Amino acid sequence: MTQLTDTYTDASKSFRAVLTVILRRHGLHLGQNLVLTTLMERDGQTPGEVAAGLNVTTPTIVKMATRMASAGLLVRRRDLADNRLVRLFLTDSGRDLSDPLNGDLEDIEARLTAGLSENERATLLALMDRVTANARALLAEWNEPIDH
Repeated sequence: MTQLTDTYTDASKSFRAVLTVILRRHGLHLGQNLVLTTLMERDGQTPGEVAAGLNVTTPTIVKMATRMASAGLLVRRRDLADNRLVRLFLTDSGRDLSDPLNGDLEDIEARLTAGLSENERATLLALMDRVTANARALLAEWNEPIDH
């Protein structure tokens, strides 16, 4: 393996483990936090709209929405103008998760970047964005979806 692959894999696995623990404390599974945030920004989106915004497939969002609905975090409602469409709406329980979850995520981010200057932190984020963009470009070139 290459140094980038080894370092990225180790960082990704460690970060994912920390994030999984925090999300579990709020009754969420990995990725559901993104659905929650998306619906907090604009409630009532279709699963396809949420999927497009998160660069995942619609079936991925449908599966997450099913789990979140079972947990009482969102409800599905038919679109009033087009009965073929289903829209996702957060429940009060779903909305109530936003502030405590964001607080915990901000705390974790601060702890994960402890010891980095603001400049180093900005550089880290910029470099991660560049690597992500390069990976997405490769997937597009290969005509492969992001959430394989």
